[in-house]
Amino acid sequence: MLSYIYNNVCRHIGKACTLMLLLMAACANPGAGPDGGPYDETPPHLLGTSPQLGGRNIDGKKITLIFDEAVQLENAAEKVIVSPPQVEMPEIKVSGRRITVSLLDSLKPGTTYTVDFSDAIKDATEGNPMGNFTYYFSTGESVDTMEVAGHVLAADNLTPVKGILVGLHNVLADSAFRTRAFDRVARTNAEGFFSIKGVSPGNYRAYALMDMDGDFCFSGKGEMIAFSQEIITPSSFPDVRHDTLWVDSVRYDSVRTIPYTHYMPDNLVLRAFKEANQPRALLKLIRDVPEKFTAYFTAPSAEAPVVNGIGFDASAALMESRSRGNDTITYWVCDTALMARDTLHFTYTYEATDDSTGLASQRTDTFELVPKLTMARRLKQKAEAMERWQKQQERLRKRGKAGNEEPPRDYVKFSGRINSSMAPDQNITFTLSEPASIDTAGIHLLLTVDSIQTASPFRLVRDKHDLQRYTLYGEWRPGQRYELRIDSAAVRSIYDNVNKPFNQTFSISKNEEFAALFVHLPQADTSMVVQLLVSDTKVERQVRVKSGRADFYYIEPGTYYLRAFRDINNNSRWDSGLFDEGLQAETVYYYPKTLKLRANWDIEETWQLDALPADKQKPTDLQNKQKEKKQTGRSRNAERMREKGQPGNARLRM
Repeated sequence: MLSYIYNNVCRHIGKACTLMLLLMAACANPGAGPDGGPYDETPPHLLGTSPQLGGRNIDGKKITLIFDEAVQLENAAEKVIVSPPQVEMPEIKVSGRRITVSLLDSLKPGTTYTVDFSDAIKDATEGNPMGNFTYYFSTGESVDTMEVAGHVLAADNLTPVKGILVGLHNVLADSAFRTRAFDRVARTNAEGFFSIKGVSPGNYRAYALMDMDGDFCFSGKGEMIAFSQEIITPSSFPDVRHDTLWVDSVRYDSVRTIPYTHYMPDNLVLRAFKEANQPRALLKLIRDVPEKFTAYFTAPSAEAPVVNGIGFDASAALMESRSRGNDTITYWVCDTALMARDTLHFTYTYEATDDSTGLASQRTDTFELVPKLTMARRLKQKAEAMERWQKQQERLRKRGKAGNEEPPRDYVKFSGRINSSMAPDQNITFTLSEPASIDTAGIHLLLTVDSIQTASPFRLVRDKHDLQRYTLYGEWRPGQRYELRIDSAAVRSIYDNVNKPFNQTFSISKNEEFAALFVHLPQADTSMVVQLLVSDTKVERQVRVKSGRADFYYIEPGTYYLRAFRDINNNSRWDSGLFDEGLQAETVYYYPKTLKLRANWDIEETWQLDALPADKQKPTDLQNKQKEKKQTGRSRNAERMREKGQPGNARLRM
């Protein structure tokens, strides 16, 4: 008996000592003590509404939502939207556990109203989102319950468009988009997804609108739009979905089958764009020097402007160097007598957008241009330069040194760099400082083999728009070295200036240093253009589909992507749409895989353009989504568990 008592006393004393040691350790290391327990992960729960959710014959315009805890509204102006759309924005207030919405417009009879909160409702402490929530009621005897859902993507690159309005019109005429507010409306979230609720049975046209003036109508003033040319008839059918109940992050408990009403269409895709016909106006005319002046326009035009000289023949005295869209045009003055004039007088006829009608029309203005650097000032500068040179030569002669006998003069300069190593399919492009003719006899392209140089054939082509731009095409041999020589005075400008001698050596890379990509497109015809991308904004090169193929040779090793567009007007560039002409933007496709191309490898890929819906095509690492990192109770708990040395994705059990 004494032995039993002794053992129990010892055991209790041991426990007491252990407890004291633990308390001492906790005091010595306060950071290792209790952390207050896990954060709340529970989202707000709706307790009740006034009027009742889904109520009928409602005539009041004040809505109250009551929750089981204090709540907050995130970006209410962006996320909360009332349908039918309101002319006067509703007043939305949050106070503790209540959200109050006051509608300021008059209520329409026999109409279902929805207040779509999206994911804006969160608890006030941990920011746990309630999830997508829509309140609805009817001013009539019945509630419309149909829904139309889908995505809005940017037409040129299939990026989700956030915050754009998506609306339905039951008036099917195109004019409704310009003259009537939407019948039902929603707004896209960060993934470009929208869901229009409270839709009544019938036929509709769907539109998207980045509404700049708040009238829920397309005004055409730079607003991004999308429109569906198909008639939409909402429908529904009974369906089931499967919900998995998880024990933790890796083990599931059971799978529940949940019946629900499936509304269609739920996969509508609208491709949004800004119209191509942007207003065109003459931005400015600049004459910095006597020999040229430049016109800058705000938008391109197929029509080239016309200069009519006052006191001179513009067709004989001026040379034009134009951009491809005629939005930047430089006029070179060829007549030296005209160049010497202090002022150029002329009329200028060009295409411009009429402010009242918004249509293109021909406009004529009269201009007087005085150069910032006058001819008199230029001649004085040249005389001063000559005088300085003569004095320098005189000083050199007095010292018995041979001076540079060549007096100062203007030369035609080359711009454009020749890389020391070029791919076999590249060519040499350069730009002259002023319009000039080139004597190809003074250009020498030499192939160097075993230190022996031989002439190599070439072809020199002048750009049909830019008079100063030339391209030299050679018959390149991979792995060989070349030298380009341009003799002095081989180039002579319209002002009788010549070039200095030019010399550049370079090599052509070997075939095995590059990759090749061969893309099979069974659904594509010759209207399809395929682009090889380095990023979403950088096109490495593009080719037109031929015989169902797009082939890319001599590609630098690296990571690439593929994008294609249907080139309807055959101009080799993507074009936007025009609503009034019923013209959609040219359709864009993305190859869903990332391509890793290696040197000396040939890769073949087959691309079914419509294999995936448009919102699923773009490769994940090309989307560049910058999602906001928002702290919620769950994310804080994950961080808490990581700090404790537990797996970050583990779930707390209560």
